[in-house]
Amino acid sequence: MSILRQVPLFLLMGGVQLVLDSAVTIGLSRAGLALGLANVIGRVCGAMLGFWLNGRFTFGGPGSRLGRAALVRFLAAWLLLTAASTLGLAAIASNLSLQAAWIAKPVVEAALAVASFFISRHWVYRAA
Repeated sequence: MSILRQVPLFLLMGGVQLVLDSAVTIGLSRAGLALGLANVIGRVCGAMLGFWLNGRFTFGGPGSRLGRAALVRFLAAWLLLTAASTLGLAAIASNLSLQAAWIAKPVVEAALAVASFFISRHWVYRAA
């Protein structure tokens, strides 16, 4: 499948994930939950949707199936990217403010999306 087809689909699916992820993260942290935990919960919500959307539409082809191997690879990549996201947001909140971390959340996630695209394309969904 062409990278020229995959990039716009990945951006579209990522946008949907980012809205869900950010809304959950900001809502929970605004309600008093620790930012790190709120971020992980937000990313879990986005990840559940994103695994299926990207596996089915972005990187999948006719007749492709999302199997256990793709899920395990997805979870490994997700754990690393979530750690980077959470540590980055925690550093911003600690050095600036919680509100600054809320503003930075989409920027942090966009930067991680570049790595996520290539990890997904070449490793996570390689058999999909």
